[in-house]
Amino acid sequence: MAKFTVDLSPLKKYPDLRALFFSGLVTRFGSALTLVAMPFQIKELTHSYIDVGLMGAIEIIPLIIFALYGGVLADSVDRKKMIWICEAAALFISLALFGNSVMSHPSLLILYIAAAFFSAVDGLQSPSLGAVLPRIVSHDDLPAANSLMQLRWQVSAVIGPSLAGLIIATAGVKTAYIIDVVSYLASLIFILRIKAIPPSDKTNEANISSMIAGLKYAASRKDLMGTYLVDLSAMFFAMPNALFPFWADLVHSRWALGLFYSAGMLGSITVTATSGWVKTFTRHGWAITLAAVGWGISIALAGSTNSLSTILFFLAIAGASDQVSALCRATIWNQSIADEYRGRLAGLELLSYSVGPLGGQLRAGSMAAVTTLRTSVVSGVLLCVGFIGFFAAKLPEFRKYDSKTNYYAVLQREKKQNSTNN
Repeated sequence: MAKFTVDLSPLKKYPDLRALFFSGLVTRFGSALTLVAMPFQIKELTHSYIDVGLMGAIEIIPLIIFALYGGVLADSVDRKKMIWICEAAALFISLALFGNSVMSHPSLLILYIAAAFFSAVDGLQSPSLGAVLPRIVSHDDLPAANSLMQLRWQVSAVIGPSLAGLIIATAGVKTAYIIDVVSYLASLIFILRIKAIPPSDKTNEANISSMIAGLKYAASRKDLMGTYLVDLSAMFFAMPNALFPFWADLVHSRWALGLFYSAGMLGSITVTATSGWVKTFTRHGWAITLAAVGWGISIALAGSTNSLSTILFFLAIAGASDQVSALCRATIWNQSIADEYRGRLAGLELLSYSVGPLGGQLRAGSMAAVTTLRTSVVSGVLLCVGFIGFFAAKLPEFRKYDSKTNYYAVLQREKKQNSTNN
């Protein structure tokens, strides 16, 4: 069983990883409360579906802009400082939300501005967070460390929203916001315990030329381009979340709407909890391709039945498939990207796994509106599998990626070993 259970040893081995783990655990729990409280408060203020949906539209533009710039900053400044400053900025945003919530007439504008600021801060911070791991963990321990980071996020994503409903119902949104503020304070203390992580290349500057150099590096790596394009294909064409409220009605199970959302996460957590295999697994290209196809087929099978239990089962399988892909993608990124480009590429990664689902929900909802729910699901899956097959065929460097033999992975492993020996 030890070969399959999640490997906790990196937490004991690396103090900086331990501090980063607990920092993220508490802050993501608090953020999960706020992510539920904000749309709830907008709904209470306006009773408008459009006004609630507008929050998502407001978030996407700052995310795109600041994710690219955040990647440039992650390669030109101390990553620990970048993470700490962004975390402190998010604390003040949550504090503003708390102040707004205790007013006699809370402002809708402040909620929208806070959503935009949160998105901008996330775009600035996430590339530095994504680029930290290879600097604080040995090359061989990166897969296990990444699994722990995934588990940290999943635990918070499940527990946070579940408790948010109870907290908001019994104590109001103001309590959710102040808990978020406290979680940021705790997170800042943990981050202070991490050692400084200055840029590997002191000549990197935070400018457009540096951003373009990062894009050129990504374009030159066909193995990396495969990870982005396959995931975009899977999420854009086969992301069904926007259909869940209608899907629950279609199978006469409105009461089970929450289960539609949680089934996929249950599958993801199961894979992460049994991810001991990632430490020795090396054929990541094939695994991502097959997992993405498995995601699509599982969504199609869920859409082909009216049985609630069968739908939830296949949604869980889809979530498990997606998590296999996520673990393998992260391993490729962490083990093969040169550290001097790591921040900029982390910005691209943030966009690749954020824009796909957002666009996918728009595609699914639009197609269902002009056809039917099942047509939207099945046609999307066909396009998903078709594009995955196309990219896998056209990018053999990605399809055949093996961390034992890949030129870039071997190069980074040797650099890490030489650095440790010296």
